[in-house]
Amino acid sequence: MKFRVKITLCMIGLVSTLFGIGESLLLNASFDEAIDREREELYGVYQMVSGTLQVIGDINGSLIYEDISDTIFKITGQNENLWEMIRFRENGKRMIYESGDTSLDVSGEMPEEGTCDIRLQKKGERDILCLSGVLLTEEGNVRLDMARDVTGLFEERQGRHRIYQGVFVLMVMICAVLSYSTAGILTSHLRKLSDTAREIAGGNLSSRVEVRSGDEIEQLGEDFNRMADHLEEKIRGLNDEMERQERFVGDFSHELKTPMTSIIGYADLIRGGMLDGKEAVEAGNYIVNEGKRLENLSMKLLDMLMVKNEPSAFLLFSPTVLIRRLQENTALIYKKRGITLETRVEAGECFMEPDLVYCLLRNLIENAANAIPDSGGNIIITQKMLKDGCRIFVRDNGCGIPESSLNHLMDAFYRVDRSRSRQAGGTGLGLSLCREIADAHGGYIRFRSKPEKGTVVMVVLKGGRNEESS
Repeated sequence: MKFRVKITLCMIGLVSTLFGIGESLLLNASFDEAIDREREELYGVYQMVSGTLQVIGDINGSLIYEDISDTIFKITGQNENLWEMIRFRENGKRMIYESGDTSLDVSGEMPEEGTCDIRLQKKGERDILCLSGVLLTEEGNVRLDMARDVTGLFEERQGRHRIYQGVFVLMVMICAVLSYSTAGILTSHLRKLSDTAREIAGGNLSSRVEVRSGDEIEQLGEDFNRMADHLEEKIRGLNDEMERQERFVGDFSHELKTPMTSIIGYADLIRGGMLDGKEAVEAGNYIVNEGKRLENLSMKLLDMLMVKNEPSAFLLFSPTVLIRRLQENTALIYKKRGITLETRVEAGECFMEPDLVYCLLRNLIENAANAIPDSGGNIIITQKMLKDGCRIFVRDNGCGIPESSLNHLMDAFYRVDRSRSRQAGGTGLGLSLCREIADAHGGYIRFRSKPEKGTVVMVVLKGGRNEESS
């Protein structure tokens, strides 16, 4: 059952219940009030009759038919026809006076002296309001019985019930139409949400719902859109990750295929004795170099897996020490190549895994050195302490990187210049490993470069610092 129909049925049920209860209370209260008025009027007549007849009885010593008839006529006047029956009986037995419908039996129980009893009785299809009272005279007790037809009040109540039933049917119809229309307006936003959800499920991740109702449904729409944004971001991230994995598998297969083909070919030639001594030595050297390159490739992959899967034990260490150590270990090599390595450091300590950070710095320096032409150049390492770690800049004045390649530098096996990187012995995994190390330290790596002017690499590590070193 649709929510719109449920709302309509609930509203009809609610209106029916409230209208029924209200009608019952109103009609019953009105009917009871009318009966009470009849009772009061009947009791008033009784008091007037009993008081008058008691005075006459005290004066004459007894009550006769003429006295009672004259008294009844004077008191009731033109309204005598409203009384179905009036009866006087001495000592409750001897009839003194009787008028109206004498067939009515309103005897009931004998009231106590000086009191009266008012009750409703059913006479066929008529409803009769009866009064029985006792008058005290010198000759004894005189019982007064009076009856009044109140069938009209019951018929009036039944008429009002019939009117109510017609009004009730009309109200239910109006309520059904209004409820169904209002529910349609209220649920239209839910239909929008449902349609948008189907579009997203069908692959349209950019679909969003627009709800302007100023209530909880609008809040639901906003939450739905935030969820859709997060879902779209996650799915796109997964798609990008799948694409990276596919590229990784393709690049890795390519990295293995070329050297393995050459190694197998040269080894087959050596095994078949088809090469002379010099050629065999050159083939052996090629096999050894390619084997070392494949070994380096496998070690890089193992390092990346270890960084991803094994939690590192961070130590409170000085980045300055790592940078000085790297400068000492590489200064002589780079000096021969005409490369000047300059450092600008700031004292301080932060939490890190020293071996991983050293590996990161070494890869960045090697990349910077490979980008510098044979005529020489400069590499500047700048390090500053942060509240929660440190920031390191590596600047070079090498050949630079095209802007189209900046977003792919840390992809596995990506090379800006493939031929140059192969000659330098690169595997294309250095910057990927650097990214994993930075992620392990809660940091990141950013690149800024201009062709023929050089490159700046910024590394932020957020392993944290203790209060003393801060």
